[in-house]
Amino acid sequence: MGWRGSVAEQPPRMRWWGWGDPTHPPGLPTHALSFLAKTVDVGQRPRPPVALSRVQVEASTLGEGKLDALRAIVGTELVRADHDERVFHAAGKGYPDLVRLRAGEPLGTPDAVVLPGSAEQLSAVIELCARSSLAVVPFGGGTSVVGGVEPLRGAHAGVIALDTSRMAELLALDEQSRTVTVGAGMRAPALEALLAKRGLTLGHYPQSYEYVSLGGCAATRSAGQASTGYGRFETMIAGLRMATPSGEIVLPAQPASAAGPSLRGLAIGSEGTLGVISELSLRVRAAPREQLYEGVFFESFDTGAQALRALAQQRAAPDVARLSDEAETRMSLALADSGGAKGRLGRLYLRARGYAEGCLAIFGWEGEQDQASARRQRSLQIVREHRGLTVGSSPGEAWRHGRFAAPYLRDELLTLGVMVETLETATQWSNLPRLYRAVADAIERSLREGGTPGLVMCHISHLYETGASLYFTFIAKQREGSEIEQWRAAKEAASEAIVTHDGTITHHHAVGRDHAPWMSAEVGDTGLRALRALKAELDPVGIMNPGKLVG
Repeated sequence: MGWRGSVAEQPPRMRWWGWGDPTHPPGLPTHALSFLAKTVDVGQRPRPPVALSRVQVEASTLGEGKLDALRAIVGTELVRADHDERVFHAAGKGYPDLVRLRAGEPLGTPDAVVLPGSAEQLSAVIELCARSSLAVVPFGGGTSVVGGVEPLRGAHAGVIALDTSRMAELLALDEQSRTVTVGAGMRAPALEALLAKRGLTLGHYPQSYEYVSLGGCAATRSAGQASTGYGRFETMIAGLRMATPSGEIVLPAQPASAAGPSLRGLAIGSEGTLGVISELSLRVRAAPREQLYEGVFFESFDTGAQALRALAQQRAAPDVARLSDEAETRMSLALADSGGAKGRLGRLYLRARGYAEGCLAIFGWEGEQDQASARRQRSLQIVREHRGLTVGSSPGEAWRHGRFAAPYLRDELLTLGVMVETLETATQWSNLPRLYRAVADAIERSLREGGTPGLVMCHISHLYETGASLYFTFIAKQREGSEIEQWRAAKEAASEAIVTHDGTITHHHAVGRDHAPWMSAEVGDTGLRALRALKAELDPVGIMNPGKLVG
């Protein structure tokens, strides 16, 4: 098979009302339900999503003239305005998105879905939309959890969802330079499958890995679960091509450059507000021959955090390093423990060693066999200096094999009337305990004051020499009839706590619509004006993803 022009198989379409593969089996065992019922209460009656045919969709505002003009560019069958297609492109996968979709009441739907198949078609579509006052919402995998693909039209005559899934070719593979160039619509697993045939890997595994598009990873400055070892997605980008209403930006793959401010940096993280990334040149590396994953217990979250800091600053961090706080550890163990002998023995062992109330960390090392083993030994030496208790490979392997399952669990809990939400931030090591406590307290207080006390959990991941990411998960019984208001109160409380206590408003979920109110606190008023000036230059009529990033 020739490599240039190869198109990898794309995943099946996601559930319109939830996450992932529609054939994925339910995965909430009885003992897990029992734990949740005792912890947060569950609804008195199941609340499944409405039938797809019952989802409310407003009449499209696009007349046949505009639809025909779009069809002339991409083809008759590739401009779609039917009910189901518009619903599939009505939202991302954030909590409020799913609450609205499951109730059959999305915030809005695009007037049409357009599927260009090349960079040239993409530019022509954007040019037409600029002339016709049609807002353009880029839609890759549709995995945004911050309102990044909401079909907002702003002041424009209509809005289209620009679906990049047909732009999924492997355009070039330079094995000597270890770079690969792909269409931005290619999904992460598809690229990994192609690279594996040549003994290579990209190594980018976000929670959304099963469905995320590579262009979406670039547009949102994604960070994968192994970013401590492999790096954030932005560090993997060697070059890119982006269509804007003012023309194309083409940045060829270069190892480094001192030619002024980085235009790559301006395109990466722009969230479709400046244009649409059509192609990416990415750095790849040799696929690991060995993958070692295991669990470690620490006496407390604080002790574990000190160990992670030492690992990062002594350049001995594993590729994957995740430390759960006490609450997340309790839930993880409860969901994993079906009451068998192995689980009982594990609890007895932890109690005997004084770690019964401790915190679980998952560490993973990847690479050549001797290298991965040597790195593991060095890491564990530092772990033991911080009283870390190694508990073998079972917890690590269980996490690795179930690492993408959490969104499916969220779907099941939504059916049971349980709110599940995540948010993340990052800060310096010296500020980590203060920020952790402030955000957890803010969420707990919001849920309690709203009459639905819940469970607030956190883990540390994505280690840097100067700091780390905090990833919060909170669950509570839904306030039926006020689900969005309940969510918004907790989200705003957490966001205010983050910016007040010197955290970033987002470490890897991006800004989208949900975090846009806090961008001034993130970059300052002058920085926000600079971003808006750049948007005015590249998108003078404001058609690109209205309402996101800069408001």
